[in-house]
Amino acid sequence: MTYEPHTIRNPVEWGADNIGDAARSIGAARAALRRPAGDFDDAPITIRPLRMSDLAAALREGFDDFLALRTDVLAIGLIYPLAGLLIAQLALNASLAPMVFPLVAGFALFGPFAALGLYEASRRREAGLPASWTNVVDAFASPSAGAIWALGLILTAIFLTWLATAWLIYMATMGPELPRSISTFMNEVVSTREGQLMTIVGCAVGALFAVLTLCVSAISFPLLLDRKVRLGDAVAASTEAVRENPLVMLTWGIIVAGLLALGSLPLLLGLIVVVPVLGHATWRLYRRVAG
Repeated sequence: MTYEPHTIRNPVEWGADNIGDAARSIGAARAALRRPAGDFDDAPITIRPLRMSDLAAALREGFDDFLALRTDVLAIGLIYPLAGLLIAQLALNASLAPMVFPLVAGFALFGPFAALGLYEASRRREAGLPASWTNVVDAFASPSAGAIWALGLILTAIFLTWLATAWLIYMATMGPELPRSISTFMNEVVSTREGQLMTIVGCAVGALFAVLTLCVSAISFPLLLDRKVRLGDAVAASTEAVRENPLVMLTWGIIVAGLLALGSLPLLLGLIVVVPVLGHATWRLYRRVAG
């Protein structure tokens, strides 16, 4: 397979050249929502068994994609630490210290949707096509753009539900008064029974939300990029991939969570590399289980 070199353009040049592409993307999304049933790919989606070695291979291939495209995907990866730090800063300025961790951790629930451009870059490189961060627009102009946006809204709903649940857990264990500072809050979390209970319950409930997100989006976004399928079929295939490979997919979820936690240190800067690698690896894993 050959890979064509590409010329890197700055964001100003790219923006000027791709306004028309953005408009076509919006049109494609609207058209996809109205697509007749006959336009869908109704060929069966076959879910293959996975082994632990497939995870290692997907990560290795994802890292290869990152190395081949690193100049471009670093621009994408930079978004994640900046967004995470902005979210944390907003929470702290609003004296909502108890919501800092739920906000930053819950931001990962958007990961499958936010990594769409990375899936597209891997897809294009796999096909021997030029790939860069500018191809994010191409991802949203795919035949399944409407379903992609709808699935993004589903993840948004899961994220908002997680935030509401995290707030209720805080109110039930440590509320209703807000802490005076982040240091006061952290001290109460570590040294009080209420804080420890909040941590245990919050992590347990957060794990349930993570599993739900894994089932809904493990391979659904790559599948929607790859084929013209219905949203329900994509989510069903993703859930089936988890159900048929529970140990491997759970391990994948743990790997993702662990690498995201590791990449969050220091100050989320490691996410500049971790997120692109995981995004590319997700596409490669999809290829192994359903591509």
